[in-house]
Amino acid sequence: MREELAGFTVGVTAHRRHDELAALLERRGARVVLAPAVRIVPLTDDTGLREATRACLDRPPDVLVANAGMRGWLEAAEGWGLGEPLRAALARAYVVARGPAARAAVRAAGLRDRWSPRTEDCDEVVDHLRRRGIAGRVVATQLHGDWQPECTLALEAAGATVVEVPVHRWAPPTDPAPLHRLVDLIANRLVDAVTFTSAPAAEALLRAAGDRSEAVLAAFRTEVLAGCVGPVTAEPLRRRGVPVRTPDRARIDALVRTIADELPRRTVSCRAAGHVLTLRGHAAVVDGELRPLAPAPMAVLRALAQRPGRVLSRAALLRTLPRGADEHAVEMAVARLRAGLRAPRVVQTVVKRGYRLRVD
Repeated sequence: MREELAGFTVGVTAHRRHDELAALLERRGARVVLAPAVRIVPLTDDTGLREATRACLDRPPDVLVANAGMRGWLEAAEGWGLGEPLRAALARAYVVARGPAARAAVRAAGLRDRWSPRTEDCDEVVDHLRRRGIAGRVVATQLHGDWQPECTLALEAAGATVVEVPVHRWAPPTDPAPLHRLVDLIANRLVDAVTFTSAPAAEALLRAAGDRSEAVLAAFRTEVLAGCVGPVTAEPLRRRGVPVRTPDRARIDALVRTIADELPRRTVSCRAAGHVLTLRGHAAVVDGELRPLAPAPMAVLRALAQRPGRVLSRAALLRTLPRGADEHAVEMAVARLRAGLRAPRVVQTVVKRGYRLRVD
């Protein structure tokens, strides 16, 4: 199919740039569920940010580690009348830009970035600076919402004086309902992938799951793909045994390409009643034509396709329904499945036994 993600549903937990991420996924045919897990709150009036800025003016840093919130720091300094002095202080620093957004903000401020890590990983940054030699040097590291004590401790262990610059903090979403809905969809395997662009978003989703967190983690370990923009973002999930997919470069467009490469590999195909049948997320492709299906018919089709040609009883199929009630619900799901496929002979009724795919 020309649209690699047609028939798949992808959850988006990002707050910043969520529209851009959703548009890239939809352009490839995906159905997108927007559910910001956290929101970024600027700290323009924060005492800690002002104190860190003053520290950089009193003793200009030898090294600056810039993250995605770099632009916010400079804007806050402008508001305090410290924009030009801060730029002058940072102009003499060896600037490490962690990612494209940081690099763009550094250059927009008229500063020169000297190096960027390939993966945006904290360990890679620390190793690079340790090799350069930072003993006795001042390192300003600009935080982006989440404090990473392991970075600060590693830099201090190498002999550096570290100035932490907190530019943003993470807060719960204004409306938590979309996030709770996404948790429900994940636990019931009704989404095919979920994207994460920050580690706090991954942690927030699991907190929102509450007593369903194990069901959510089980879904991520089996049927639901967890896509993270980089290794720092992936850490909370990997720590809990979730197999995470990350792109080679920590960019949103690269994350979308990774998902577009991975999800089609998970399709199931067979020939039944003279038709070529492929299962893709919430839809079936019948002879090359996409046929979206409701959750219950899709669950029945997926169960039958996992055992092609074998008869499954109504009781067995009932257990696969998202919200099963009785055997009549199975009959209704099969009827809707046949109508949705527009190929009624694909699903065969075996009298007094159940249903099967009429495989060729």
